[in-house]
Amino acid sequence: MAMHRYLIFETAGGFCGIAWNDIGITRFQLPTKGEASTERLLLRRLPEAGRGTPPAEVLEAVEAVKRYFAGDKVDFSRFKLDLEGQDEFFRQIYAAARRIGWGHTTTYGTIARELGAGPEAARDVGQAMARNPVALIIPCHRVLAAGGRIGGFSAPGGSISKASMLELEGVRLTPPEPAQQSLGF
Repeated sequence: MAMHRYLIFETAGGFCGIAWNDIGITRFQLPTKGEASTERLLLRRLPEAGRGTPPAEVLEAVEAVKRYFAGDKVDFSRFKLDLEGQDEFFRQIYAAARRIGWGHTTTYGTIARELGAGPEAARDVGQAMARNPVALIIPCHRVLAAGGRIGGFSAPGGSISKASMLELEGVRLTPPEPAQQSLGF
């Protein structure tokens, strides 16, 4: 088993955590309000990990995350991941999710169809998103329930965090404001 190292760092959205090994990024923890809570959540999934100095590519990912939470358009698809332990269908789902660009969304069912699976596989897509080890880098927040509903989100803050991330990218989840104002009759 490869040795895991991690770093906790601050962004405009709060404290995030990233873990890596010699192969690539293995875990990403979305922001919480405190360094200790982020570290606790990250280590819950990687209890054997130790703090470390990130290699250049991981430092680039950290800077990209900071830019993302500052509101910059960022593409995380170039960062190498280690998804060891994920089954093959989940890996296919994650690859499909990584193709969803900034400011765009899709649905669980659309990903299932894209992968040639039937409508019942939408539930598998949802499970893969819930177990996503590198949320944001694999942009599970861009995958919505049927009809464009927000759906679930297993990160701190739940669906409110998901909506905030989408709003940061310019995705409107609420109906648009009326174009014409009432005359007050």
